[in-house]
Amino acid sequence: MKVNKKYSCLPAEEKGIHIINIRAIEDIGYDQHESTLLNSLSKNPDADCKYGLYFRDGKRKVDYILVYHYKRSSAGKTLARRAQQNDACVRSTKQDQPLPGKGVQLEMGESEPHMDYHEDDKRFRREEYEGNLVEAGLELERDEDTKIHGIGFVKIHAPWNVLCREAEFLKLKMPTKKMYQINQTHGLLKKINSVIQKITEPIQPKVAEHKPQTVKRLSYPFSREKQHLFDLSDKDTFFDSKTRSTIVYEILKRTTCTKAKYSMGKGEGRKKETALLNKRRKCGKYGITSLLANGVYSAAYPLHDGDYEGENVEPNDRKLLCEEWASYGVFYKYQPIDLVRKYFGEKIGLYFAWLGVYTQMLIPASIVGIIVFLYGCATVDENIPSMEMCDQRNNITMCPLCDKTCSYWKMSSACATARASHLFDNPATVFFSVFMALWAATFMEHWKRKQMRLNYRWDLTGFEEEEDHPRAEYEAKVLEKSLRKEHKHKETDKEKLTWKDRFPAYLTNFVGIIFMVGLTFAIVFGVIIYRISTAAALAISSTPSGRSSVRVTVTATAVIINLVVIIILDEVYGCIARWLTQIEVPKTDKNFEERLIFKAFLLKFVNAYTPIFYVAFFKGRFVGRPGDYVYIFHSFRMEECAPGGCLMELCIQLSIIMLGKQLIQNNLFEIGIPKMKKFIRYLKLKRRRSLDHEEHMKKKQRYEVDYNLEPFAGLTPEYMEMIIQFGFVTLFVASFPLAPLFALLNNIIEIRLDAKKFVTELRRPVAVRAKDIGIWYNILRGIGKLAVIINAFVISFTSDFIPRLVYLYMYSENGTMHGFVNHTLSSFNVSDFQAGTAPNDPLDLGYEVQICRYKDYREPPWSENKYDISKDFWAVLAARLAFVIVFQNLVMFMSEFVDWIIPDIPKDISQQIHKEKVLMVEVFMREEQGKLQMLETWNDKDKKKGENCNNHSPRLSRSCSGSLSSCHSYPLDV
Repeated sequence: MKVNKKYSCLPAEEKGIHIINIRAIEDIGYDQHESTLLNSLSKNPDADCKYGLYFRDGKRKVDYILVYHYKRSSAGKTLARRAQQNDACVRSTKQDQPLPGKGVQLEMGESEPHMDYHEDDKRFRREEYEGNLVEAGLELERDEDTKIHGIGFVKIHAPWNVLCREAEFLKLKMPTKKMYQINQTHGLLKKINSVIQKITEPIQPKVAEHKPQTVKRLSYPFSREKQHLFDLSDKDTFFDSKTRSTIVYEILKRTTCTKAKYSMGKGEGRKKETALLNKRRKCGKYGITSLLANGVYSAAYPLHDGDYEGENVEPNDRKLLCEEWASYGVFYKYQPIDLVRKYFGEKIGLYFAWLGVYTQMLIPASIVGIIVFLYGCATVDENIPSMEMCDQRNNITMCPLCDKTCSYWKMSSACATARASHLFDNPATVFFSVFMALWAATFMEHWKRKQMRLNYRWDLTGFEEEEDHPRAEYEAKVLEKSLRKEHKHKETDKEKLTWKDRFPAYLTNFVGIIFMVGLTFAIVFGVIIYRISTAAALAISSTPSGRSSVRVTVTATAVIINLVVIIILDEVYGCIARWLTQIEVPKTDKNFEERLIFKAFLLKFVNAYTPIFYVAFFKGRFVGRPGDYVYIFHSFRMEECAPGGCLMELCIQLSIIMLGKQLIQNNLFEIGIPKMKKFIRYLKLKRRRSLDHEEHMKKKQRYEVDYNLEPFAGLTPEYMEMIIQFGFVTLFVASFPLAPLFALLNNIIEIRLDAKKFVTELRRPVAVRAKDIGIWYNILRGIGKLAVIINAFVISFTSDFIPRLVYLYMYSENGTMHGFVNHTLSSFNVSDFQAGTAPNDPLDLGYEVQICRYKDYREPPWSENKYDISKDFWAVLAARLAFVIVFQNLVMFMSEFVDWIIPDIPKDISQQIHKEKVLMVEVFMREEQGKLQMLETWNDKDKKKGENCNNHSPRLSRSCSGSLSSCHSYPLDV
């Protein structure tokens, strides 16, 4: 052990202390009675505190950690400050281990070396803030003796009286002594439930919280006056670590820093800077959010319960979650949602519960989607339109796909495309669209019921969110506004930001969002130009294989370009949405989160679905006809759909974008980026690390290990990727029945990936109470409603379902689909080509072509109104619009019927909630009856004593009256 000579001037009672490290003793304030404690700690300081989970005394649990950067002072300054700290420690009686520099006024002379006044300002603000935390009842302990150079930690512990006080303020529901039996099913339902439990036993997680409960404790908002109602047999575990950290965080947000004043030496510059800082301090309030934003503290977080891997790791909830939840080996098991809630809080628990319900509901959707796909595979050889297209005996000659360089071609060459289109464009697709619309409605109702069950289990039935504390940025803007009015000698009471203050931000938001949407459209338009120009370039190719694979090559490369652009713009739009929300300066964190979600979802929705909307509803609609094509920039012809329709291309576009986003953005990014950031932080810390071998080999404290983890950035990215996926599954499911299957496979991995990230890669987030998933539920309902409309238009206008029905019931001679392909094709006389647009090689097929065919409903060249739109077009259009109206209203009605017939609250849960209310009333009635009986008993005793006192001397009467008053003031303990 090293004893530093710098502290030889310390008082006699402090000289015998073995100093482990200069930084450790410099930053631990102590009184005379603490010397014994420090002597014992010098032997093995980390064993008693369980490597950072407890204070140095090994008894007080660390509930929260504040982290700050510091710079080492000179020797003279340290000695002077130490002498002042000793005086302050003697005066301090409010805390067991006062922090250094508590309430000290520093006078720095000119002989001191130059120092950073901003760092000095931060240090004073920390000292004042920590002093206010001590006044609020918290107990603090500082540690700068760490392996991370230049980083200091403040450990915070909330004693029992503070926990009780804050639990009462926050109206936390805590379990009482009263227990009651949960209603159990009887008869046939009980047998069915027991059979289901035995079947699902292998896929249940092995955690105590996941076992079915038969009894439940009655919960009631905590009250210090009614502590006798609660089970306080073990006060150490009555408030779990999640609740303790929540309480401390509420105190940190509420506690402010407002009064620091200090002298910074001589000089006019220093005086001006001091005056500005003092003025700012007087007017502003600095909670933990402001202090973090201003860099006074670099981080604030609760601790994880311990290590999750290793040989001699003590059992803890984090280790259990890692084994039974955050492991790919248990992908087939249910999630231990109750344990997740116990460790991370209700908000994160609800996210994983929602993700689990969504994944379970994808199972039936995937099964039906596979059946629909297999039906298409089984009936492809019986599909008459595709057989006619593949039949070379029909000898249908099609018009060129481009000007000059493209020649005439046979329809039979598109046989493969036509057969593949039938896999997704068949009568079963309509059924699947209706099924998925009802599935979305059922999923939403099922989630509402599941949410109510969780609210009952987690004692959130009567929880109402209170208004949150104002954000640091909002307080700063209000302060700036009040200072401006104070400068103009105006009233500054109850200042707040109005719409006039936010109008520039609103205008910037509007212009920014319009610009971003326009940028997305411009990029899609650029990809369209690429497709058209590439198709024209490949058509010039001299090789027959190059000309035959033009459509496949162009489609595949264009979709890949779209995917790369979507992934890049997703990250850009996320940052832009956050910036646009920040300049609005929302008042509370909830308002900030809701506005951020709305902007990010709007931009990412447009970014992800614009290319798909183009293929589904715009491609091939504005082409024109041979001899009168529509051109872009007077040189590029608008691209056409394949002879089998655009549905196959829509399927390719949807599948590649969906799978690419899930594989690259959701999985590789979530795994790779945190690993990369963690590795970069490790390299930075390794450079700062001391060269002392003993320091290097010392085991890290828990708060040091957690500091190296990635900060928790909120649930918005997690929800966003799932909501976008939900859109892929529901919006265009008519074109891709296998979308639910790929979403299911992705979510099985996603659940374990997110779980592993939360348990092993992220700092422990502050537990937040919530009874629902918030604005995300409204977004899901909106997507579900929009899906009905979009699928109706996809079936009507993108697929050939309606034209086939019209032909079958209006034009077919024998009631079959024979002749359908010829009915959908119009004729064109090649002599009507515009000058310079006819094929350069008209004899490419080996014979001279007089009439070529193209897909459209137009009059033939031999009619009076040649090439005009025919009456068949209007008949098909009317049928399409009628189908949209009927399909939309029918499916909407069925969805609303499902919503109405399934109650939001399960019957057994509503009965249990009513039972809890009745039992709570009974408990209070018994308590009141007990009080009345005791008061009646005491009144009888008082009357008897009064009668006895009337028969004695006045002095005795006075003593009796005194005893009576003492009886009345005796505290009741029921």
